[in-house]
Amino acid sequence: MINKNVQRFGIINTVEGYSYLVLLFIAMPLKYLLGVAIAVKIAGMLHGVLFIALIALMIPAYIEAKWQFKYNILFFIASLIPFGTFFTRAKIKTYE
Repeated sequence: MINKNVQRFGIINTVEGYSYLVLLFIAMPLKYLLGVAIAVKIAGMLHGVLFIALIALMIPAYIEAKWQFKYNILFFIASLIPFGTFFTRAKIKTYE
């Protein structure tokens, strides 16, 4: 049985991870090395929206998949670490 909420959470988890990398490794250097401040404003806003969506989608996925609460903490902490969301993808996949 496919858990739609978990599947959506997995997708947003990956997309949010990419947006974090774009913010850190493309937009920030553009701002501080080349003076293009708008890059951080755009990438930062996009990343912020995706981060809020990640947290909002975590709750229905948690309820539907019935995973342990410690995985919510793991997924949240991984979203704060660059490349962290890519390591949690395999765990999310097991609940789809």
